[in-house]
Amino acid sequence: MKKKPVWSWMLYDFGNSAFATTIMAAVLPVFYYDVAAKGVQDSLATSYWGYSQSIAVLIVAVLAPILGAIGDYSAAKKKFLMFFAFMGMIASVLLAFVGEGDYIFASILLIVGTIGFSGSNVFYDAFLPEVAEEDTMDKVSAWGFAFGYIGGGVLLAINLLMIMKYQWFGLPNALAGTHLAFISVGVWWLVFSIPLFKNVVEEKKLKTKRTQSYASIGFKRIGRTLKELNQFKQLLLFLFAFWLFNDGISTIIKMATIYGRDIGIDSTALITALLITQFVGIPFAFLFGWLAEKITAKRALMLALFIYLIIVGLGYFMSSALHFYILAICVGFVQGGAQSLSRSIFGKMVPGDRHGEFFGFYGISSKFAAIFGPFAFALVGQITGSSRLGILSLIVFFLGGMILLKMVDVEKGIQEAKDHTDSKHEVTIHS
Repeated sequence: MKKKPVWSWMLYDFGNSAFATTIMAAVLPVFYYDVAAKGVQDSLATSYWGYSQSIAVLIVAVLAPILGAIGDYSAAKKKFLMFFAFMGMIASVLLAFVGEGDYIFASILLIVGTIGFSGSNVFYDAFLPEVAEEDTMDKVSAWGFAFGYIGGGVLLAINLLMIMKYQWFGLPNALAGTHLAFISVGVWWLVFSIPLFKNVVEEKKLKTKRTQSYASIGFKRIGRTLKELNQFKQLLLFLFAFWLFNDGISTIIKMATIYGRDIGIDSTALITALLITQFVGIPFAFLFGWLAEKITAKRALMLALFIYLIIVGLGYFMSSALHFYILAICVGFVQGGAQSLSRSIFGKMVPGDRHGEFFGFYGISSKFAAIFGPFAFALVGQITGSSRLGILSLIVFFLGGMILLKMVDVEKGIQEAKDHTDSKHEVTIHS
């Protein structure tokens, strides 16, 4: 295992997870509800947040496979990763300028930041098969998520102190602490991205004379991949399963805090619960990496999804801070494991010469799917006047994903990818 690139790759997760915790999950939802959307009807504030999330992931979903294909063709995955990462960092810092009633400005920055965060992750994920061998991919992927939990959790703890103990930082009030927390996300993300920018070297490719624009090449490659997907039946089946269950997971991540605020849970308790999730998630991300070696990654993933079903059912009845703490602990048990094992299972079934392109499809699966969860949550809340009912819709996503995942033969999928790569090599040699 190439230690320096692996550690550098994992440190990027340590850095960019601050956006997932502080911006997407903990501080910004409460700030959006209490400050940016001040004067807006409560259930509408929750709905506007859900719609903003849906718009962001829709844009990323359209871009992801095209960018992946372009990244493969141009051997420029790192350049694209850096471009989107800087977009997310800048949007995080600019959130410090959002004031009372500026919910449109806040929504725009959330959308731009989410595009940066998710767009960079398309290329970050595509580096996994390049920094790790097949037999270590489950472990490296799980360790990456564990590092993410540590990094996101540490900064979230600092951000919580900035807001609750703002005097310690020489700040006049909690609002100034919140603004400083947004700035810290951009800085933290930048600092821990530097090792990846310096130490992860993209695999060299044969130079090909380019006669078309990258956009044209990207669209054509996506069209070709769509036609060829029937050669990767297990991978395609896994994508459909992932599409469903990851929608449930991402909706819980993005909507949990603002949902809790809407049913009357104190903002400090909400952020503290998210912090609990981060630190509970650290050992359990490692545990699921170990569990995958013992019972296979697919079985470990099925276990995580079953626990998510229980979480959704309990979430409907949640009414106090204690309930939210319990659910936060339960989410910490499985969140990192489910996401890391999904990434490594997919990585094993991807053809060796098309990591960026296929991880673009992985991105579109998660991003297009992630449109429907927050949208359904927001729509049900707006129609019924109660966001509590929206959470029950997530049961469908988890159950559907589990049924499809049960049908996936991972070993057969790995063989399909190897056969495809070998046949390409044979064609090249004969040519």
